[in-house]
Amino acid sequence: MISVEGLTKHFGAVRAVDGLSFTARPGMVTGFLGPNGAGKTTTLRMLLGLVTPTSGRALVNGRPYSELERPVTEVGAALEATGFHPGRSGRDHLRIACTAAGLPEGRVATVLERTGLTGAADRRVIGYSLGMRQRLALATAILGEPRVLILDEPANGLDPAGVHWLRSLLRHLAEDGCTVLVSSHVLPEVEQTADHVVIVAHGRLVRDAPLAELVGAGGELRVRTAQAGELAVALENAGGRVRREDDRLWVTGLEPEDVGRAALDTQAVLTELSRERSALEKIFLELTMAELDGRPAPGGAELGETASVKGGQA
Repeated sequence: MISVEGLTKHFGAVRAVDGLSFTARPGMVTGFLGPNGAGKTTTLRMLLGLVTPTSGRALVNGRPYSELERPVTEVGAALEATGFHPGRSGRDHLRIACTAAGLPEGRVATVLERTGLTGAADRRVIGYSLGMRQRLALATAILGEPRVLILDEPANGLDPAGVHWLRSLLRHLAEDGCTVLVSSHVLPEVEQTADHVVIVAHGRLVRDAPLAELVGAGGELRVRTAQAGELAVALENAGGRVRREDDRLWVTGLEPEDVGRAALDTQAVLTELSRERSALEKIFLELTMAELDGRPAPGGAELGETASVKGGQA
């Protein structure tokens, strides 16, 4: 588990992180979101003992990183995909990491296979694409089979297939009971991967909530059919909330299979059935722009959170 308690960091007159508190729990992927300069990377670096807090605590499994007996087996991290010797192969990089951490060398082949790098393992890192370096960073992070993962923009440089692979990996790790904290700007991907989101701006908490609560359970479905009137009635009778505009319906409170059953019952021919994926992006912009403008964030009072702040950027 990751616990951030009243965490504050000043760089001279700049208040990079300001009284931040949140928890990332086992069995969940927690998305850590905020605009550039919000203090996300500074927070992650304090969690990993790379930056000393001005005040407050950043804990992994109840202890500061510096007090973990074998940190490589408790927490894995990938903050950037540039810290590799360009002349070494990916395999040699992982062998050296294993030796330094006292891990069995057999872990190298395991993580190479898990991250899809087996075929490129003996190539020099200087020839790796950014996406391959991201995979190597993730391979290094999971060498010690840690139960906590801290990742900063792990999808950066990955192609669509790589993003799909990353999503599957993070979901599998969370389902296996790991704590996964992911900082990302790719909001549609966060929406498909995260269970919980923490949104910050100007170094302070703006929102800390389950993703389903933030965007509405199930999100909104977009349906198109020439039989919109009949289908709308059937969907409302099934417990959905429906907005209609000509031959288009926007449905909340139901899943795609519910719409399919209602369409079958009413003999409606569907020409579109898709889930709106802009919900998190809209909410993120609404919350962070309110914060930057000094206005109360929408819904913040309901969660007992303070939104109006002033301060510097990280």
